[in-house]
Amino acid sequence: MGIIMISQIALVPLYLNFWSVETYGVWLAIQALITIITMIDLGHQTYLGYEFLRLANTNKNELSRNLWSGVVAGCCIGMFQIVLILIFIYTDTLPGFLGIANLQDQSLVTAGSIALLLQGVAWLIATSISGLFVRALEPFGYYPRLAWWGVFCELVKNIAPAVAVVLGADLLITGVVLATVTVAMNIPIYFDMFRLMRKIQIRFCRPSIKLAYTNFFRSTAVVGKLILENARQQGVRLVLAPFSGAAALAAFSTMRTASNVALQGLNTITNPLMPDLMKFLHGRDQVRSEAAFGTVWVVVVAMMAPAVVILQVFISPLFDLWTQGQIHFDPTLFAILSLTVLIYAVTQPAMAVVMGNNLMAPQLVLSGLAAIVVIGGILVLVPSIGIAAAGVALLCGEIVSSIGYTIIAKKWLAKNNLIWPTKSFVIAITSVVVAAISMSCMILFPEAKWIIFAVSQLLFALNFWRYWLVLPSVVTHKVLSLAGRLPGMKKVFQSERLESIK
Repeated sequence: MGIIMISQIALVPLYLNFWSVETYGVWLAIQALITIITMIDLGHQTYLGYEFLRLANTNKNELSRNLWSGVVAGCCIGMFQIVLILIFIYTDTLPGFLGIANLQDQSLVTAGSIALLLQGVAWLIATSISGLFVRALEPFGYYPRLAWWGVFCELVKNIAPAVAVVLGADLLITGVVLATVTVAMNIPIYFDMFRLMRKIQIRFCRPSIKLAYTNFFRSTAVVGKLILENARQQGVRLVLAPFSGAAALAAFSTMRTASNVALQGLNTITNPLMPDLMKFLHGRDQVRSEAAFGTVWVVVVAMMAPAVVILQVFISPLFDLWTQGQIHFDPTLFAILSLTVLIYAVTQPAMAVVMGNNLMAPQLVLSGLAAIVVIGGILVLVPSIGIAAAGVALLCGEIVSSIGYTIIAKKWLAKNNLIWPTKSFVIAITSVVVAAISMSCMILFPEAKWIIFAVSQLLFALNFWRYWLVLPSVVTHKVLSLAGRLPGMKKVFQSERLESIK
């Protein structure tokens, strides 16, 4: 999360200093398009990841059989993705997706096409296979080790293109550099994963074409859900580009940077939390289930909601400095995107319940509804209102998704003799409402922004105190225990403990 945040903040002015806004917009569109194209592979890997979790402690031989059969399927999927990119290129439909259909600079169109193709080849070599190995190793306690490899990859993939741009590379050369380093840095990772698999006795076995096909067919539900999710997240770029052009796409993407960083931060909390949450839910442990929910909501109440209001106050001059004055800051769009992330964050516990229990039908329906709202909103509103309409569409889609996931999670919990923590949920929602009202007032009454800011932070503090009072004792005791280890706090907590004993 830290690397992504620093790189996005640092790289935007760097790219804009050496490239035009149009070139940078094409670069962003390439990243968005490769994300959409690789959804089939990611869905296949996600499905097998759940299978590996199920088989890890019961049948390693079956896990190996699923793994190597999955490798065959992954290679086929990766090659299909390359063919799909070639079809886009040779049918002249790719410029439309990149927002450069009317661009006279044919060299930029050619460079973007080749860069996208290289990304597809790099994905086949570096991710289609290694992604399966990662998911096979995670159930055996290697999640932290593989996560640090991910940090290394993310660091290199951000630094290498930036260095190339500073040295004068154009879009094509930068694409070549990114593809090359992506493949090269995966070589030591492959060696490490093979060593770990030998250590835990995950051996090579003859792949089964039938099993590979069966698992791929079953993963199509996950693929559909991922595609619909990305249609309202990353896919917005692809829909926005043809309507507004590469320059407007660059403006939208840069103003969405803070939102993307916040989403990455949420994933660092929810992904490692998922196995424990599933254990608590299946064990009908109400207290610890609420504690897991509270871990996410406390981040919203104590950090994210106050932070977006603080950003709204200070972001305008920083944004102009950050983008070298080439992109106009839109406070309304920025506030809408911030609210979208807050709603997504509040919904995370409900999403964890639905996704962790493989309730695929509701996921597909909700993802489809949200995607229709977002894409439909963009198609209808952007031509007349501008890129701010894309933010409104995203916000409406997130609200639809949030309501649906919460209803389904409540029903599942009730069916399994568990209770949805309504009090904590309402307090978390209150923080989102306070943030929405505060940012709206700042936009409407900019001369009173400091008064609004002070009042909002006071309301956030009071709301956090309300939230603290309803947290399960297992959470509050853990927080106090950790606080007691801080310098200067140990004696305070020791004296309080002695008083309680007396």
